[in-house]
Amino acid sequence: MKVFPYSNLPFKRSILSKLIYTLIIYSLFTVGVLAQYVGSDSILGLWNNEEHDASIEIYRCGEKYCGRITWIKEPTYPTNDKNRKAGEPRMDDNNPDPKLRNRPIIGLTIMKDFMYAVKNSLEGGTVYDPKNGKTYKGKMTLISHNQMKLRGFVIFSLFGRTTLWTRIDS
Repeated sequence: MKVFPYSNLPFKRSILSKLIYTLIIYSLFTVGVLAQYVGSDSILGLWNNEEHDASIEIYRCGEKYCGRITWIKEPTYPTNDKNRKAGEPRMDDNNPDPKLRNRPIIGLTIMKDFMYAVKNSLEGGTVYDPKNGKTYKGKMTLISHNQMKLRGFVIFSLFGRTTLWTRIDS
């Protein structure tokens, strides 16, 4: 019984062994480098949306990542509000579900179920836009420590919109 199954090959065992060991070491190194990105909490923190009219806190929700509104530029209805809500906190008025329209915008969870996919990219989640009441599939990509792209889309990432968010220094 042969201990080394490739002993009949035209080149020496030592060359093949070195090649196999090199590939194993390279694979372990690559996995180690990717592990720095996948599952890291570098996305956590406070972010301004592109319009700078809202701040969103990205936080862990179990093994996934979520986001909630912590500040909006106009937290209350204006004095000339046609629905006579002047001075009251803004609510989720555009929600398609009438039962959810009494939720305050501040504190509202608008991002759910994101998970790290590759490198600095989180996918698999949904993004709710309280301005129009629609929910989209989402993808977050950390460009740098202080910038992130958020892409909301319907069905395919090709059909969507990307916004640039900026981290709020804490």
